[in-house]
Amino acid sequence: MPTEESSEIVKTEICKVLNKIGSLQFGAFKLTSGKISPYYIDLRIVPSFPDAFQKICNFCIAFIKDEVDDKSFERIAGIPVAGIPFASLIAYNLQKPFLYVRKGVRFHGRQRRIEGVLSPGDRVLLIDDLITTGLSLKKAAKAITAEGGVVNDAVVLLDREEGGKEKLEKNGIKVHALLSVREVANRLYELDVIDEEQLKTILKQIKRK
Repeated sequence: MPTEESSEIVKTEICKVLNKIGSLQFGAFKLTSGKISPYYIDLRIVPSFPDAFQKICNFCIAFIKDEVDDKSFERIAGIPVAGIPFASLIAYNLQKPFLYVRKGVRFHGRQRRIEGVLSPGDRVLLIDDLITTGLSLKKAAKAITAEGGVVNDAVVLLDREEGGKEKLEKNGIKVHALLSVREVANRLYELDVIDEEQLKTILKQIKRK
């Protein structure tokens, strides 16, 4: 198990990486859930920076080994769209079969929502970039279980702390987040990346469930 000190170092390092590639933006952003947010942490750009991508995925791999136990699942599924590149690299490094969930059913070929080999009873770890309302993860879990898979855990890089984690856990899926948005905001403030007003803007959004 990692020490509290090493965990804090990793979290600070991730925040530095995200700041370096310019993933945090302020403005008015419509989220996948339809909600409007005054800030946006764009994790979709991470794979465009190979060094940052590799570093963050390495942190995710170590986190999974410590928090989830890589013996508790047989397969890894990426959530469309942002979760897929993270899941594929993590699955490759953990030597686990990789799946991905389509947003909708295909009307040709096998007409399935799950791409990859999934057998009844397979335990599947879901991976996404972040969680807000939890709707994307919930839909993916439903699609996997409909094809015989078992979903007990989900790993995300960031929890926006807007109720998604709690909703998913009520449905029997434990959410493991490397970082909460509160931790990101406080660290970026300590690093003088954002000012006090921007810090308050992020923290205020957390309270609006």
